[in-house]
Amino acid sequence: MTDNNGATPTPVGRRTVLIATGTTAAVLAVGAAAPHTPTTATADSTPVAAAAVCTLTKEMTEGPYYLDGALVRADVTEGKAGIPLKLALTVVDDSTCAVIPSALVEIWHCDALGEYSGYVGNNGHSEPDDGTFLRGGVLTNSAGLANITTIYPGWYRGRCVHIHVKVHTGVTLTSDGSFTGGSELHTGQLFIDETITTAVAKISPYSTNTVTRTTLAQDSIYDDGGAASGLMTLTALGSSTSSGYTGTLTLGVSRS
Repeated sequence: MTDNNGATPTPVGRRTVLIATGTTAAVLAVGAAAPHTPTTATADSTPVAAAAVCTLTKEMTEGPYYLDGALVRADVTEGKAGIPLKLALTVVDDSTCAVIPSALVEIWHCDALGEYSGYVGNNGHSEPDDGTFLRGGVLTNSAGLANITTIYPGWYRGRCVHIHVKVHTGVTLTSDGSFTGGSELHTGQLFIDETITTAVAKISPYSTNTVTRTTLAQDSIYDDGGAASGLMTLTALGSSTSSGYTGTLTLGVSRS
């Protein structure tokens, strides 16, 4: 079960995304604070994402496991076992680095055994499937920040550990807890450093996933671009691996 059957991926569209990072060659200097922390307003009172530099990068493939009608919710775990992962994703405008409030940040990823809700069994496991676990999203706040609670993703044949992400603007929330309308501005993937994944893989239930794990270096989609390709910064929530992590990244999207 792979996202593209081993083929070399191509960008989803012609849009580019911008990811703020202090470690990549600059194409647009915007400040000197931490990438995921908003700063004071600009001269026109529009908040900007604080970062040393901003670097443009391509979008990444949506993959075959997307489902329409994702729930708008801050916690997508639905009781799935796994190491806690708190995502803190900031959305900014690619031309100005101004934060974008009320943008819907939507994620989806597999569970510890490599199974996606709605597609359970594709990685060789039989488990209950209600069609919605580890899927959903939230609107960004006034600082452009989306906070989502999930678990550390597992893995399946042919792909490294990753999280899919979409950014929408102008959506309308619906009475059934989902959303409709709006514009889809970005489709991408989030990645995690191999050192952390190696430690996570030793802990149950990840240790029961017998599928050979594909590393970042072996992956057909991740291009070793660091934060410019969606590599998150992870911060430990406690003294042990099982305590979990916070994953941060600043994503920028083209609004044109």
